[in-house]
Amino acid sequence: MAGKMGRAGPGHDVAVIDASGDVLPTGEVGEIAVRRPDPVMFLRYWNKPEATAEEFTGDWMRTGDLGACDGAGYFTFASRDDDVITSAGYRIGPSKIENCLCGHPDVVMAAVIGVPDALRTEVVKGFVVLRDGADWTGLEAALIQRVRDKVNPHVAPRWIERIKALPMTATGKIMKRELRDH
Repeated sequence: MAGKMGRAGPGHDVAVIDASGDVLPTGEVGEIAVRRPDPVMFLRYWNKPEATAEEFTGDWMRTGDLGACDGAGYFTFASRDDDVITSAGYRIGPSKIENCLCGHPDVVMAAVIGVPDALRTEVVKGFVVLRDGADWTGLEAALIQRVRDKVNPHVAPRWIERIKALPMTATGKIMKRELRDH
């Protein structure tokens, strides 16, 4: 199914849980977790029981991935828990904002992060890689307005920085920690 991560394979108990380890209702976003024992799950960190305990809530091993599960058991990825931006009391997942920015014909790639703000805890900052020949004049304001119109005004980036390339891992994931140091 398009946009879905897939379903848990036989013998694996996977669910979306809240901070207390309770399984969330169908369609609600929470942390994707795997119940132990699981045949492919790590057992523990070597000589680090405290570090091992931090990975679990009860029998649920937390993955750090936020997502939802539909009625047919298909999981949808929302974002990494450590990528969530906290701004003015809102928890903002970056995926919808990034997808919206990438929907503009001049944007090839996009990423958003939270940057410290004394009043709001964090504010959203965007980074975009533009197609060859794209004109930056007025584009920053147009992209911010696009997010306001298509996603929600309170999640729109305060500013967007144009960069030549996003820092990537060898597996093609954006390294947001490097953007935070940018």
